[in-house]
Amino acid sequence: MSTTKYMPRLASKYKKEVVPALVKKFSYKTVMQTPKLEKICINRGVNGAVNDKKLIDVAIGELEQITGQKAIPTLSKKDISNFKLRKGMPIGAKVTLRGEKMYEFLDRLVSVALPRVRDFKGISDKAFDGRGNYTLGVTEQIIFPEIDIDKVSKITGMDITFVTSAQTNEEAFELLKELGLPFKNTKKTNN
Repeated sequence: MSTTKYMPRLASKYKKEVVPALVKKFSYKTVMQTPKLEKICINRGVNGAVNDKKLIDVAIGELEQITGQKAIPTLSKKDISNFKLRKGMPIGAKVTLRGEKMYEFLDRLVSVALPRVRDFKGISDKAFDGRGNYTLGVTEQIIFPEIDIDKVSKITGMDITFVTSAQTNEEAFELLKELGLPFKNTKKTNN
């Protein structure tokens, strides 16, 4: 009886295809220098959460449906009297994915969710932060098939941040491109 451990499709693609391609392109001395995807952070601010506490629960529930992992509320860091906001009030939701769930979410994002975006022509290659991280803004949560469109009361967006071990934007761009993120123009990015 063989006991083969489950490995997500993109995790095996990373080992078999992405690492050799990056080693060849950047001529690393060892495969251990190859950048890797460390985590994916999904953050969602909730407009009107100060007045309606149920909106936070809805946002957390939707994030849990999309990611398959428990989400937590994000709390305000300071008081802002104009917005009736007090320090410690819930104003959003977030979830951090690592390991298998990270690769499964990325696979669903690339192959199912992004193609459902209306007039989709690819994602921008300008949202790198200079330290090898990339943030993708999604304007509607309904692009994910896990969300039942009939039960959605309010269409909101979210930020999806890909945290990599890459040292430069160029390395991170090549890593994410090899993993299947559909960038608009595949020219070299700015460092």
